[in-house]
Amino acid sequence: MKNNESSSGVRVEHHDTVFEIILNRPEKRNAIHWPMMEALGKAIDKSEMTTGVRAVLIRGEGGGFSSGIDLFAFPEVARAFGENWQDRMLSVTAAFQSILNKVEACSLPTIALLRGYALGLGFELALACDIRIAAHHTKIGLPETRLGLIPDVGGTTRLTRLIGPARAKEIIMTGRIVDLSLAEQWGLVNHVVPSAELEEKGKALVDEIALAAPLAVSFAKRVIDDLVDIERGLKLEAWAQNRLIHTEDFSIGVGSAIAKKTPVWRGK
Repeated sequence: MKNNESSSGVRVEHHDTVFEIILNRPEKRNAIHWPMMEALGKAIDKSEMTTGVRAVLIRGEGGGFSSGIDLFAFPEVARAFGENWQDRMLSVTAAFQSILNKVEACSLPTIALLRGYALGLGFELALACDIRIAAHHTKIGLPETRLGLIPDVGGTTRLTRLIGPARAKEIIMTGRIVDLSLAEQWGLVNHVVPSAELEEKGKALVDEIALAAPLAVSFAKRVIDDLVDIERGLKLEAWAQNRLIHTEDFSIGVGSAIAKKTPVWRGK
């Protein structure tokens, strides 16, 4: 079964026990805008209502998973949240967070298949999944500090929960691309495989999960996720981003990224 939602940038497919959510803006490197986030939430809802599904695979169409938030799509945010959306940043952040919270709270296991690049908001989506499988040479990272921001859609909180404060600080404070061998060692990704074997590895994992009782799998996921309450971390992310979105450094960071230049920070 296929369902095309090309205007939203998300496509879904259902094959036996596998429900696939495909980020479908390859011409934009699967950069994420608000309509795509809304479609992602609806796709998660659909996966929960589809009979026979045992796991959700999330992947990107084309050569990469996602390059992160679409810096050219802020007009989409304005259409959804109003022209003065930056003055309501707490609400905007909460709306984005709610979508990835839905991914994390999905009763089905979610597996992110990473290829090419999974950066910024794209990697925050991967962090909201239960399992991450990366193809060789995939670039992963949270470069938000190089834009004058922080990862605020659960990335700071989930990364810290996953690998601990010291390692999370190193990744976020530098904004660097994380070496895949180190990412696997630290537990950022569960497996690193040749690119040609990425989908096969994901579907093989779904088959293995399907050998276990579905309610036991769902309850195990819930128990593990609830061992650490991320609500306070998400609120702190929103508070910080609400301050940073109004700084000169943010404007400098976005302008420099679009122009592909090294930013000259002002610290204000």
